[in-house]
Amino acid sequence: MNTQFWKGKRVFITGHSGFKGGWMAIWLTSLGAIVKGFSLDAPTRPSLFSGAAIEDLIESEIGDIRDAQKLLASMQAFKPDIVFHLAAQSLVRLSYSEPVNTFSTNVMGTVNVLEAVRCINSVGAVVVVTSDKCYENKEWQWGYKECEPLGGYDTYSASKACAELVANAYRQSFFQSRGKEPMSSIASARAGNVIGGGDWAADRLIPDILRSLQSGTPVVIRHPNAIRPWQHVLEPLSGYMMLAAMLFEKGDAFAQAWNFGPPDSGAKSVQWMTEEVIAQWGGGNWEVGDGAHLHEATYLKLDCSKAISKLEWTPVWNPSEALAVTVNWHKAWASGANVHELCIKDIDRYTRNFLRITEKNRGCAEML
Repeated sequence: MNTQFWKGKRVFITGHSGFKGGWMAIWLTSLGAIVKGFSLDAPTRPSLFSGAAIEDLIESEIGDIRDAQKLLASMQAFKPDIVFHLAAQSLVRLSYSEPVNTFSTNVMGTVNVLEAVRCINSVGAVVVVTSDKCYENKEWQWGYKECEPLGGYDTYSASKACAELVANAYRQSFFQSRGKEPMSSIASARAGNVIGGGDWAADRLIPDILRSLQSGTPVVIRHPNAIRPWQHVLEPLSGYMMLAAMLFEKGDAFAQAWNFGPPDSGAKSVQWMTEEVIAQWGGGNWEVGDGAHLHEATYLKLDCSKAISKLEWTPVWNPSEALAVTVNWHKAWASGANVHELCIKDIDRYTRNFLRITEKNRGCAEML
């Protein structure tokens, strides 16, 4: 992880008012990047965006990525070196009640971002963030590789598969150098279920658990046996940043799809995650909700061997550690701690652990 790379880089983030985008804005500004965000208003109250005063850290513009002209004008005015596209309708259950919004945001929003990039000569790298749910889920016991077929049972998953197809089509049609002057390099990134401090979204497991524990009510879960590739939000963000740096410096060789998820040991059931949070919180109980539940995949894992071998990216925190960091963040927040300082503390801790692990791995490789 070349933290010096980001000093002075002009970085445009769509979705900076959201959970992932907020953490990325905080991390990049701490490394000396010049950041502009384009996004709707923060989707929750409270929010990481307001709590960490992100609009004071970066140039922030409120806008909808479906508004192609406003997005283009915003990007043209900033002249970014690197673009991270994170803005999305990101909830599976909401996609059932808002399918048109889900497709228009996740598909046409991606088209609008890439069309804007086509008009701006300054952009050297684009990372389009999609989802692990873009794969055609066959309930396999092993992780999906980047070459596996795309699919999607629900409208959210299908919209993310479509976003992958859009990114690939634009990459092949408009963003390959073909022996001419170098052009923007585009990659897509598929991450697992993220957790961390500052997430208050509805219908997400950890925020729902923490809300129940804080209010003293039983935790209600829908699919206790469902298995997901859980990871702290800093894990995929470190991957996105490493990928963007390689795209910027080496171009088309890294203009591909990439998985960022935990090792097999990080794939845990909803019940396991719930009981672990309750234990770390210090007490509580859970129950399975009554009534019919909308379809959600039972088993989902990612194979991240490509990112580990070619980017030298590596997972750092196991699920217990990631949950401990998250629970401690929210306990500190509830006690009145400064949100920005909480995030910087977690980023510093994560970075130290990441560098220690990667240096150890390099040493072991040199001995072989």
